Amino acid sequence: MNNSHSNKSMMNKSLITLAALALLSGCSLAPLYERPAAPVTQAWPQGDAYKPAARPAEAKEAADIAWRDFVAEEKLRQLIELSLANNRDLRVSILNIERARAQYGVVRAERVPSVNATVSQTAQRIPENLSATGESYVSRQYSGGLGIPAFELDFFGRVKNLSEAALQQYLGTEEARRSQQISLVSEVANAWLTLAADQERLLLAQDTLKSQQISYELSRRRFEAGATSGLDMYEAQTSVEAARNDMAVYTAQVAADRNALELLAGAPIDPGLLPEGTLQSVTKLADLPEGVPSTVLQRRPDVVSAERTLQAANANIGVARAAFFPSISLTASAGSASSDLSGLFKGGTGTWSFVPQINLPIFAGGANVANLDIAKADRDIAVAQYEKSIQSAFREVSDALAQRGTLDERVASQAALTEASEKSYRIHEARYQKGAESYLDSLVSQRALYTAQQNLISARLAKASNQVTLYKVLGGGWQ
Repeated sequence: MNNSHSNKSMMNKSLITLAALALLSGCSLAPLYERPAAPVTQAWPQGDAYKPAARPAEAKEAADIAWRDFVAEEKLRQLIELSLANNRDLRVSILNIERARAQYGVVRAERVPSVNATVSQTAQRIPENLSATGESYVSRQYSGGLGIPAFELDFFGRVKNLSEAALQQYLGTEEARRSQQISLVSEVANAWLTLAADQERLLLAQDTLKSQQISYELSRRRFEAGATSGLDMYEAQTSVEAARNDMAVYTAQVAADRNALELLAGAPIDPGLLPEGTLQSVTKLADLPEGVPSTVLQRRPDVVSAERTLQAANANIGVARAAFFPSISLTASAGSASSDLSGLFKGGTGTWSFVPQINLPIFAGGANVANLDIAKADRDIAVAQYEKSIQSAFREVSDALAQRGTLDERVASQAALTEASEKSYRIHEARYQKGAESYLDSLVSQRALYTAQQNLISARLAKASNQVTLYKVLGGGWQ
């Protein structure tokens, strides 16, 4: 058997040995992970603000309802699609996932030996006074082979726990992206509904201005004819100017709403995707069951992300504990060396080296103890943050349910108030036209009707927005 074949055999045996040792190593000193108990009750709040909701047996959880199934309005669906493709905040979240995935790959690679191929030349000039022949000459040496540099045998799980922490951080960024998508879907839907409401308010202000201009012209002609005092004319004029002011306000607000939508979409919006008609006509959203707290909250991406952070902190305790124990690393190489490049891989040129090294910590000035204390404190902080995320999620859902329980009554009462105000205004307007009462009574009833109509739009917007918010806080929108 020639030396070249022997070197290869030796190298293969070294690689097999290292692989076997790697498989035998990897016990973990990290504490056994247990999910902390949720610091909230197992039922949503009860009371006058919450209406009981029947839950059909086949009803899906909000997290299982894709946003395309929740949003029935096709224009809004297309706008959400545009936002998911172009929104810069969501794009940053996606890039963070790619970065975390790459970082996990770097850490995971440390769990297996790395093999390097090297070819090198060493040249040295020997002076005359050091030469055996009394003449200077140049000595050259060529070498080539494969080597495994400083592979750590992970007997105490340091590298394994580093890899586990990196994995949990990577998975946490995945959940952060899902949470970002949920927020984006909710923001786009609410911005779209707000635009529809403000467009309806603007249209109402325009109609009111036209009506008040007619009344003003009638009052002015009566005043010029001497049939009435100037009081009716000036009162009518105040109503005209108030409506004109509202038109300016809502014109600017509609423009701001469109700008907000374009920012969320991350691209220019086709005017054909903007809402048309009244808010009530464009609000098409699926009904939602509230589910069980323990199930709903632990599926929310932000809560899952907080738990991933906790699991990473738990693994880092194992990393800190491993610093108290010896570390063992192996360096091995095999190849060929020759003074002549053409004879580099000929028989008799084989070389190999095997360098095991053990590092036993004796004194570190308390650094290892301090690092372990830091890791434990980080774990305790992560526990508190995880519990806080559950509490915050519980409150968000409870608030949304409280709103849902009262908004139907609010919308119904406001609709009834608007209808009564309209009837009152018609009666006062007719009496004024007949001269049975002053314009002031008609003006007061008209203003009451205008306010009731604006409040009805606000109530309907609050109901639609609550439905979107409830979908968000129940964990829907990431699919």
